[in-house]
Amino acid sequence: MHKTKLIKEPMKESRRTVFPDDKWATGASSSSSSGLSAEEYIDSAVPEDYDVGDLSVFDSLLKALASDKKKLKALDRKRQREQEGRKVEAGRQRTLKSAKLYEEEDVGKEGSSESSLADNAGDDLQGDQVADALDLSEDDDTENEDEASDGDESEQQDGLQDIANGKESSSFYRHLGHILTKEEANELMKQKWTFKWELPAGDMQMSKWVGTGEPISKEHGSNIACELKDKLYNHWQNIYKTSRSNDFNSSRESFFFSLCSTYRDIMHCNKRPFYLKGSKEDSSIMDAYIMHALNHVYRTRNLVLKNDAKISKHGELKEEEILCDDCYLDQGFTRPKVVILLPLASIALRVVKRLIQLTPLSSRANVGHLNRFTEEFGAEDVEDADDEDENSKSKKHPKPADFTALFNGNNNDHFVLGIKFTKRTIKLYSDFYSSDIIVASPLGLVTKIGETEFDKEKDVDYLSSIEVVIVDHADVISMQNWVHVNTVFEHLNRTPLKQHGTNMMRLRPWYLDEHARFYRQTILLGSYLNPDMNALFNRFCVNYEGKVKLLTEFKGVLPKILLQVRQVYKRFDVSSIIDADDARLDYFCKKVFPKIRDSIEGGVLLFISSYFEFVRIRNFLKSQNASFCLLGEYTKQSDISRARIWFFEGKRKIMLYTERAHFYHRYKIRGIKNLIIYSLPERKEFYHEIINALDGTNMMCSVLFSRFDQLKLERIVGTSSAKRMLSSDKDMFVFC
Repeated sequence: MHKTKLIKEPMKESRRTVFPDDKWATGASSSSSSGLSAEEYIDSAVPEDYDVGDLSVFDSLLKALASDKKKLKALDRKRQREQEGRKVEAGRQRTLKSAKLYEEEDVGKEGSSESSLADNAGDDLQGDQVADALDLSEDDDTENEDEASDGDESEQQDGLQDIANGKESSSFYRHLGHILTKEEANELMKQKWTFKWELPAGDMQMSKWVGTGEPISKEHGSNIACELKDKLYNHWQNIYKTSRSNDFNSSRESFFFSLCSTYRDIMHCNKRPFYLKGSKEDSSIMDAYIMHALNHVYRTRNLVLKNDAKISKHGELKEEEILCDDCYLDQGFTRPKVVILLPLASIALRVVKRLIQLTPLSSRANVGHLNRFTEEFGAEDVEDADDEDENSKSKKHPKPADFTALFNGNNNDHFVLGIKFTKRTIKLYSDFYSSDIIVASPLGLVTKIGETEFDKEKDVDYLSSIEVVIVDHADVISMQNWVHVNTVFEHLNRTPLKQHGTNMMRLRPWYLDEHARFYRQTILLGSYLNPDMNALFNRFCVNYEGKVKLLTEFKGVLPKILLQVRQVYKRFDVSSIIDADDARLDYFCKKVFPKIRDSIEGGVLLFISSYFEFVRIRNFLKSQNASFCLLGEYTKQSDISRARIWFFEGKRKIMLYTERAHFYHRYKIRGIKNLIIYSLPERKEFYHEIINALDGTNMMCSVLFSRFDQLKLERIVGTSSAKRMLSSDKDMFVFC
């Protein structure tokens, strides 16, 4: 039987305060799995402006290494033969660097120097040996060296090609070029967003897009070529044609990219995830936001390079003149521009691999540290520790298919990965300050933030200039600790504590005005919506461009209940959301628990959505000397096994069971005769899954709810039924 890795105590993991060792500080590049061949690694270690005629120390070391390595002997002989030629060529490249920016792009050249990922993986060992011997780190490989070492003219001309194709009027330039006044910024903080227009959501039934600002037409996805860089657009089209038959411009990928390219904040919380038979939909949306992130990074990079070339060409240009010319204001405080928040390392592996595939071949001739990334983020075979004994592992109660699909990989929820893009390479594990994209879990970034409180030498200033934030699989993150997401957003776009080599004369004015948060785009994706996600979207998403979100009506999951179970919904009144928890507990203590206490029948499962409610009920049952056992996310494995046996044998009358324990373990609990849902589950599939586990003749299910449970309620009973139940004068409803 296939073994599935499980997360034992996710909430403990999420709240830990002991910080990890330096392996999480991915800023220091490891020489292992560099992804470079021996020749390429050595060449990349020598700066372009290094005097080739003065390589005596380097050559001596190379000769010493060559005595043991046949490959390095050949490199030594080659370097001796080409030493004089390289000196002349280095000077020529510096002279022609600016001029090359103005040559016409050779489109056919893109594929001529391409190499596959498999090729550079084969060179990892040689590259690692050289790197270890020379004691080189990625910090020595500066951006300028990368930009100057390659003769790919088409890369250098991307900025000018945009002008030639009329793309400097695209949403990228318009969005970042707009200057907010102080009055407009203050108004954005006070504004209550009103969604004024709506648009059908294509093949998503009972759904529609609503938004602020100018309406988006159905044909909006057809202008994708105007928003996307040519090489990205062509490469994406070629990939799409190999796997899909319909027109690319009318596809789900194209439409969602067009939404992203408006630079509005987006909330799509009805996405079918890959583990719930939604692989096609999930992949389409993932492709769209990855292409948007790549497009933003490449446009930002090309704009900076184009201005660098202009300044280099006109060396006599005074700094005062540069400061007065707005076209040179093209940078933020730090380099990173995109953050992608993901819940698990296995999902990060999926996203980063797709990001590499969607990068044009000429820009990924080498992928640094690909092997290391695959090893650290890849699947792990771990024994299943959730069953009661060794024999039950191999033959009883297989986990549901969606559980296996989500948790059959690396379930680590603590990671931070910097990704840097240069002309020909993608560098994984790059220093955060030299990265373009940061892929992280909320816990991983919160740990970095926490380290700054204990070590004043550390900082998270690399979050100061983030312009695009993508939170994918927000529903899984909500099963970890949503507070971490709020903490990350609170630290985005703060004025940095240090300069970090910033050219203050080229800072965009809205960074200096502390208006960066009004330019940041947030894309929030998940399979369901809850109040925490709503609060994040309303509180932290203040993009001046406006907002777009998906509204959905639900049919409910009641038809999926296979047993004849009488489901009684009991509504309790509450005046405000602040009093909702107290009102729920009061209703349970006065109206529900007395019936349980007076009944002689056991087998009562009390299903609770949150750990906070779990603790309150536990304390109440203790005060009543009730017969109960616990099955929560913090419960030890030995106690869980004992509790399940006691409950099945009737030695304990009540079992407390949390949604997160079910999410991470999917226990098969035997002996349930009476189910009381103290608070509805966030995940609608858990409702019918738990009810179908009832066992007995007089099976009952009671559900407590209030008007503040509308989001959960409509996913389970359906939107129309939920509205009737919340507005009715009655407070009890029965489904059979």
